[in-house]
Amino acid sequence: MLRQTFRNMDDVSTTKPWQQFRRWRKERHIRLKQKDYSFVVPRVEPDLNRLAANRTETTYTWVGHSTFLLQMCGLNIVTDPVWATSMAMVKRLTEPGLPIDAMPTVDVILISHSHYDHLHLKSLRMLYQPNTLLIVPKGLKNKMKRLGFKKTMDMEWWESKKIGDVHLTFVPAQHWTRRTLTDTNRSHWGGYVLENEAAYQKRLKQEEQGQPAGVKEQQKHKQKRESVKINIRSDAAKREGGANSSSTAAKSTELNESTKPQEAQTLYFVGDSGYFRGFELIGDRFNIDVAFIPIGAYEPEWFMSAQHVNPEQAMQAFVDVKARVMVPMHYGAFKLADDTPKEALERLIAEQKRRKIPNERIRFIMIGETLDMTKLPD
Repeated sequence: MLRQTFRNMDDVSTTKPWQQFRRWRKERHIRLKQKDYSFVVPRVEPDLNRLAANRTETTYTWVGHSTFLLQMCGLNIVTDPVWATSMAMVKRLTEPGLPIDAMPTVDVILISHSHYDHLHLKSLRMLYQPNTLLIVPKGLKNKMKRLGFKKTMDMEWWESKKIGDVHLTFVPAQHWTRRTLTDTNRSHWGGYVLENEAAYQKRLKQEEQGQPAGVKEQQKHKQKRESVKINIRSDAAKREGGANSSSTAAKSTELNESTKPQEAQTLYFVGDSGYFRGFELIGDRFNIDVAFIPIGAYEPEWFMSAQHVNPEQAMQAFVDVKARVMVPMHYGAFKLADDTPKEALERLIAEQKRRKIPNERIRFIMIGETLDMTKLPD
């Protein structure tokens, strides 16, 4: 039986001839010597006590690169966990915003695709516990189970599942995958939209009144919905009572009505992507509050454009998805391409000014900083 090979929307190819790869590597050797890496992304000391205790507020904390701790509907959710000290034998530019051994118990891990800067096995093993649910794109589940991650679920584009009280949809991106010489595009890639119950019900009513473009696209795919029960062992219970409280700490509690936020809230984690029409489809389907959008690893653009947005395209993607707030990511941690963190930020800010987008709609979050959903612009 032949293994499935995955493709981009509209069959857009990210494959580069060997000659182009050699050209980039040759130019890069010269270009990086001319780059200024003195700028370091600002960081703050994380509020570890707040993160450990929180089971009600919707917050997001930037660990670095594409790694966030999302706290939503009582779940601790980590995106593309990478605590690696180096990537491709190049030292990390900034320390992770949260020490991995100080992380609260992780309930769900979301993997956007299998590239090493998004799927780091050592970090996964340190975060993963028996009750942790690992969610991966289609094509990765069997591999992850063989590696010991028994509680693994895979998703297709536009497929939705209910995880605890979070409605999760895997949405398209324009990218590719490879970890070895023989597995190119043998697993898929994409982003995740997370909705609380209020946001989900609001969207259903809107769809009943008139289907937007994203729904029409979704109808081309078979959509599955299943509920997944997540057992939550609270950090407070683990600390309570010392040695005599082991039985209390071991008790699992399912999320209940009291933990549900009243306000409709929707988060969109893009993962990695070149610019494509899928952003508009996603924006038409969902009422997005916060969009986590990559802005780095775009240079040289003649080589990277199909797989990574540049800062101007990232801003256009923000406009396309109609989010209230953009959180830039995928910069400042690793030298994946030839741009620097400062260059990415300067170009994004210049584009923001050109478009006259208010400052409060672009959140330049510091590494280790925690923000919550109660402070979003109208």
